[in-house]
Amino acid sequence: MKRMRNRKSGQTMVEYIIIVVIIAIAAIAIFGVFGDTIRAKLGGAVAELGGDDSAKDAALQTSSHDWLKNMDADGGN
Repeated sequence: MKRMRNRKSGQTMVEYIIIVVIIAIAAIAIFGVFGDTIRAKLGGAVAELGGDDSAKDAALQTSSHDWLKNMDADGGN
């Protein structure tokens, strides 16, 4: 009886991991689709708050595809 309970808790953990993976894939897909818009809005917010237009210009000059292609392994650009 105890053995069956351990298998069931292992199954539950695998189900949670699958859900987390699906959410992560969806987040990556959403960022891929809306990445340019998000970067432009954040660049505009930085420019307004800091008075620095270079962040906005740099964000608008590269597309999401180019930015992701040039990204380092540690996540930096």
